[in-house]
Amino acid sequence: MMRSSAWLDALFVASAVAIWFMIAYQFALFVAGLLYSRRPWREPAWPADAEWPGVSVLVPARNEARVIDRTIEALTSLDYPADRLEVVIVDDGSTDGTGAIVAERAARDARVRLLAVPRERSGRGKAAALNQAFSSVLHDLVAIYDADNRPEPDALRILVAALVHEPALAAAVGKFRCLNRRRTLLTRFINIESLAFQWIVQAGRWALLGVTSLPGTNFVIRRRVLEDVGGWDEEALTEDAELTIRVYETGRRIRFVPAAVTWEQEPERLRTWFRQRTRWARGHNYVLAKHLRRLLRLRPRVLAIELVYALSVYYLVFAAIAVSDLLFVLAGLRVLSIGALGPFSEIWLLAFALFVLEVTIALSREPGEDSFPNLCLVVATYFTYSQLWIPVVVRAFIDDAILKRRRTWAKTERYAEEAAPR
Repeated sequence: MMRSSAWLDALFVASAVAIWFMIAYQFALFVAGLLYSRRPWREPAWPADAEWPGVSVLVPARNEARVIDRTIEALTSLDYPADRLEVVIVDDGSTDGTGAIVAERAARDARVRLLAVPRERSGRGKAAALNQAFSSVLHDLVAIYDADNRPEPDALRILVAALVHEPALAAAVGKFRCLNRRRTLLTRFINIESLAFQWIVQAGRWALLGVTSLPGTNFVIRRRVLEDVGGWDEEALTEDAELTIRVYETGRRIRFVPAAVTWEQEPERLRTWFRQRTRWARGHNYVLAKHLRRLLRLRPRVLAIELVYALSVYYLVFAAIAVSDLLFVLAGLRVLSIGALGPFSEIWLLAFALFVLEVTIALSREPGEDSFPNLCLVVATYFTYSQLWIPVVVRAFIDDAILKRRRTWAKTERYAEEAAPR
């Protein structure tokens, strides 16, 4: 027997309105990001007699023997004056020989330095490892790279040039690409997701609102900014999102500079992906709980609204999707009927078409990514990969709000090495 009620109709319409509000906002970001992506990047001219500022590159590493040697090779191959660069590898209690690999590299290259976290303080997560190293850096600019990264030779120089050209900037953020994007179906989906996020959300927010989020890697930040905010929050699972908030509270800005590119590994197994994404969702829960009241006092007001939206988007988007999915399935099983009148089928088709259009155009910003196989994957993403976020958000909510589980850092699995595309 089919059932219908006013509250079910209202719930369905509310979910449709919420989804469409977010679609409209994302479309505005998409247009702004597209226009920004079409601006030719020209590295600011550098006076011939001027010195490049010194940069301390920090790389937190815990059991990274599979990847750390190639990462050091990429960092020491950066097109940056050798006498203005130090590469600090923070060995966070590794037991797989990471420290020995770094020590051997350091013996051959004076730019490389091994910093071993004391055993009693090791294993506390990325933020703690970075804080251990931060107090000992030599230079006024600090670059962060993850232990699996392969930055392109000009990446660091481009980020530094952006900071020198705009002294008011707190940090400059580059773009990350999926190194193992052709390995599995999951990494192909992640590649699409990451490019869409960067060319729609990161580029769009910078062009439209002057807002950019710090990522976990491939960014340069001024040392005095880190000193002003007190370094990284060691309780934060998403230390980048948490640090972003405190940087904006100082009144400074963070710029997105997509010409600076690094390549990184992404999860190849669903279990690894689920664990990583749950950490991200729980990290956002922590940041919201810690900063919500302070965020609402930020000025300009649009900055506060955008940051709150970015931190809560997991729940806003996926609660709406979950409700609409549930009602759609129950209606299909003829358990209930939706009595609300409106062109809902046409609206859904338009939303789907916009999703495919936006993501496909975002992919076109990268050579070879707007291929027919990727177009098919974009269509599939809407019905498969995007839905995987629902159990991630549910799990994070249960862990934090119901079970109140302790937040612990979950290291992402690394894989057999491969060279970054050039």
